[in-house]
Amino acid sequence: MSFKGSEVKYDVIIIGGSYAGLSAAMALGRSLRKVLIIDSGLPCNRQTPQSHNFITHDGQHPAVISATAKSQVLGYKTIKSINDTAVSISGKNNEFEAVTLAGKKYDAKKLIFATGVKDIMPNIKGFAECWGISVLHCPYCHGFEVAGQNLAVLANGELAFEMGKMIHHWSKNLTILTNGKSTLTTDQTDKLQRNKISIIENEITSFEHENGTIKHVVFKDKPAVDFKAIFAKIAFEQHTNIPETLSCELTDTGYTKVDDMQRTSVTGIYAAGDNTTPMRALSAAIAAGTMAGAMMNKELINESF
Repeated sequence: MSFKGSEVKYDVIIIGGSYAGLSAAMALGRSLRKVLIIDSGLPCNRQTPQSHNFITHDGQHPAVISATAKSQVLGYKTIKSINDTAVSISGKNNEFEAVTLAGKKYDAKKLIFATGVKDIMPNIKGFAECWGISVLHCPYCHGFEVAGQNLAVLANGELAFEMGKMIHHWSKNLTILTNGKSTLTTDQTDKLQRNKISIIENEITSFEHENGTIKHVVFKDKPAVDFKAIFAKIAFEQHTNIPETLSCELTDTGYTKVDDMQRTSVTGIYAAGDNTTPMRALSAAIAAGTMAGAMMNKELINESF
């Protein structure tokens, strides 16, 4: 095997050191593998004050969970973590070379992408500041805390109908905000209204908030309305296009395509976490990371045995 870059030859380089990446690293560290984690330190949930629906850590701040996990992972002496960003990766199975923003080069046999996704904020003043605090993506993560209160769904069309049906389970005091002319079908509109779900079609001007806690939604040509929280599913993009440059396939919805073992379409490259699935939950990311680490170790064993 020929390595061109650094003097250290890693078994695995993990791009992304949040929950999926750390979980994969732990599985590999416990398998005596030499691992490098390259992480920018900017997880997508860094603005969220509490994590929920994750047993043993319910209600804990995500950064605290991450810091504890990192401390435990780095207790395995074969694992190293650097605060940097991978900007390019070249090579093939057993001969990968990663180059970072700091100009460093690292070589490895295998790669795991646990890079998450980047949320694309809608052009609504105040939305970004409320995201993860009072503008929420998941009722399983945050619905219990606002159950029974005055809630809204920001969506239109089929997505608005499905989200409205879902969030209505947590609160019957619910409004759909279509932010413009509704594209709901007549049948969908009738069903929402039969369940006493209001629909506001006025264009939204801004979210008025206090440190991310929403106070009012301000509309064009309509008085402001108070809400306790708003649920929204927004657009996203991959944090990095490196997997694509290595010929990893994407799904029709823009996720890195993986099989049940977290393998991508390219030999020697696995992926885990939010970059592979719409199921954005800590527990799901951690489970996927464990699978990726364990299956990658098995692949290394099979190649060398």
